[in-house]
Amino acid sequence: MHQKLKEKSAILANRNGPILLHDNARPHVLQITVQKLNALNYETLPHPSYFLDLSPTDFHFCKYLSHFLNEKTFRSQANVEDTVQEFINTRTLDFYQNGI
Repeated sequence: MHQKLKEKSAILANRNGPILLHDNARPHVLQITVQKLNALNYETLPHPSYFLDLSPTDFHFCKYLSHFLNEKTFRSQANVEDTVQEFINTRTLDFYQNGI
């Protein structure tokens, strides 16, 4: 996994270690898994159990995206993609930092 991360996003892999958003799924909380992540110096962020289908960062992003898209009408897939890209491009760095 670390090698794939280096290939796809070297900036993330060149930290002390990647940060993993970790839920409480059985494979993620097994002692052997936790020990391996600690040995690799991977930082893990806990995933609150009350967000069953969204990570905290997804919740932050999707909440504001939903407000941005409210009452907009789309006539094509390209129009949807352009509008979502507009939303992404108009967010400030603080928006993303606060969401993470």
